[in-house]
Amino acid sequence: MVSGSHKELVQSILSLPNAPIILNEVRDRLAEEKKKREKFYNDITEYEKAEFINGEIIIHSPVKKEHNDVSGGLYQLISAYVKKHKLGYVGYEKIMISLSRNDYEPDLCYFNKSKSAAFKKGQSLFPAPDLIVEVLSKGTASNDRGIKFKDYQAHGVLEYWMIDPVKEIIEQFRLNKKGEYELVLKASSGEIVSKAIKGFKIPIAAMFDEDTNLEVLMAILTSK
Repeated sequence: MVSGSHKELVQSILSLPNAPIILNEVRDRLAEEKKKREKFYNDITEYEKAEFINGEIIIHSPVKKEHNDVSGGLYQLISAYVKKHKLGYVGYEKIMISLSRNDYEPDLCYFNKSKSAAFKKGQSLFPAPDLIVEVLSKGTASNDRGIKFKDYQAHGVLEYWMIDPVKEIIEQFRLNKKGEYELVLKASSGEIVSKAIKGFKIPIAAMFDEDTNLEVLMAILTSK
């Protein structure tokens, strides 16, 4: 997906008299980055949460309790709903999303039925999903709001949720007709309705309150 800003950047480079020199240097650096990325694939193990972002390897530290509570609770709800209605596949924590340049392990992601039908046993790299959820922390928020936001948008991830587990606020972004993320919800109460997961709607409190989470989970499991 090519945005207007992308086209403007290309045009800006092409307007420079030394454009060929710049492009050659970019090609050389990307070739070096490709080798580093291949080594990253060979070196990483299932025991660590690691990402490859613009040529740098990022190893994540253990999460805090509130982070785990939110991501684990939300995974239970989305996974139960998706499985019950046979809507696709839900990844959690260490599912590696491999995009054109970077590799991410989002806290939670959802692939529709069409995409997930091609998944195989032993697969370790996955395409851009339809929904990505990142739970914010001091160490990850800048990337979640920066490079990841731009990358998920550029690769057509339909819906992106960012959750602050301390302030108990969720931000929900959806791609608009221009292929750009548009903020459709920022709240700590009320309901959130997913466009990526057909029919999925939950109270925001279910992400932060254990009793509410259990009530919603039971409602999902017992609904017809």
